[in-house]
Amino acid sequence: MKKIHLLILQAFIRPFFVCFCIVMFVLIMLFLFKYIDDLIGKGFEWYVILELLGHAATTNIPMALPLSMLLSSIMTFGNLGESYELVAIKAAGYSLRKAMTPLIILVCMVAGGSFLFSEYTLPVANLKMWSLMWDVRNKKADFLIKPGVFNKSIPGYSIRAKGKNEDGTILYDLMIYDHRNGSAANNVLIAKEGYIHNSADNNYMILRLKDGVRYEESRAKNASRYDPRQQFTRFRFDETEQKFDMSAFQMTRTDENAFRNHYAMLNLRQLKHYADSNKIQMDSVQRYNYMDIKNYINYFSSYYHQGEKRPIEVKKFNNFLTDFIAKDNQRNVITNALGLVQQVSSTFDMKETEFQAYHDKDVRYRLEFHRKFTLAVSCLLLFALGAPLGAIIRKGGLGLPVVVAIIFFLIYHIISTMAEKSAKDGGLDPVLGMWMAIIVLSPLAIFLTYKAATDSALFDVEQYKLKLQRFWKLISSRFTKKAVQ
Repeated sequence: MKKIHLLILQAFIRPFFVCFCIVMFVLIMLFLFKYIDDLIGKGFEWYVILELLGHAATTNIPMALPLSMLLSSIMTFGNLGESYELVAIKAAGYSLRKAMTPLIILVCMVAGGSFLFSEYTLPVANLKMWSLMWDVRNKKADFLIKPGVFNKSIPGYSIRAKGKNEDGTILYDLMIYDHRNGSAANNVLIAKEGYIHNSADNNYMILRLKDGVRYEESRAKNASRYDPRQQFTRFRFDETEQKFDMSAFQMTRTDENAFRNHYAMLNLRQLKHYADSNKIQMDSVQRYNYMDIKNYINYFSSYYHQGEKRPIEVKKFNNFLTDFIAKDNQRNVITNALGLVQQVSSTFDMKETEFQAYHDKDVRYRLEFHRKFTLAVSCLLLFALGAPLGAIIRKGGLGLPVVVAIIFFLIYHIISTMAEKSAKDGGLDPVLGMWMAIIVLSPLAIFLTYKAATDSALFDVEQYKLKLQRFWKLISSRFTKKAVQ
């Protein structure tokens, strides 16, 4: 490897890793801001949060990798252009394409690695990420008593305490409503003090109550609902214990097989298998619809005349009712026809809903199938955009390159998102929806590469000022000639 190749590789690898880490950090922070309400106040262990963030970082690589590729390529060639190293390379007899050959090979290897990542690693990361996220969202917040507020998080109980100590283990002036039997007022417990501790297996919360009274109202088993005769019982106690089932507050892990059929959790072979199975279901629904239509058409192609079913003769006629149906039977024919039309309409509405569900699945499978390839191609495309942009603007650092990178990435992301959404809604073919951003920006990448190879001053403001001055002088000279004439 020549020194020029080594220089360009070193100038690219460092910014690439730095940009990748910065972009990944920003995306993880956005993830935390988005799901912060599902994480706060639920008492998760540190390793659960760390596992969730690890899976989130893995699933964000398809977003971070193309952006870091664009940003690092602009910074690399912007720095080389600003320090006139690109000029020195060309003066030494090396074209820009020849000097970039090892870097292009490296970017192609990264693109190939991104394809393998999207094929083998990303489905597993999505499966573990969203199965864990499902459990995190479904876990209840930790049991917390606020002074003077009824807590109803424990199923079947309402608990209120007027005060508590600093560590929250001792509650004062407790009132507990037991409404497990459906009524909130027939079983009430009042105590001056209560001490909270958990059982050995943490499945139960034990509340040791002191100096209190329990009020219970009960009705005889055979008594009617409106029978005024009820039994009222009052128990006084010096100390007792109340046990509460806390299984609803424990985090349980859902079986990952329940999410394994989702399109985002499948590789190419599995996507093809599920897409073919779904296609068979779609064809089956279409076949049944065709048979229903055929049966209705066969029914409409006959009519009732004097109680006998006869086929309609295929010939030219002016009016179906007057030419083929007896006058006294026309009303019955119209009534039967309207009823059949309503039946056909309702049948087709149900079939349409069923068919639409299979059609949506087919679109999702096709989109996810092509997404495996667009990640690798997007890395190549954004590098093809960033490298010539950096060579043209000739500005390094984190100023103008970051602004330009964000603008072009937003253009790419907006086109990709809008096209994918349109494909999901049925406005575009799924293949075109996934490749739209690449199709639109590829000519721009080719144009910028050509301009960079020919040393074009595409973003040089002074060149545009000189051209504008020349144009203005030309126009003013023509006007002066006309005025003299």
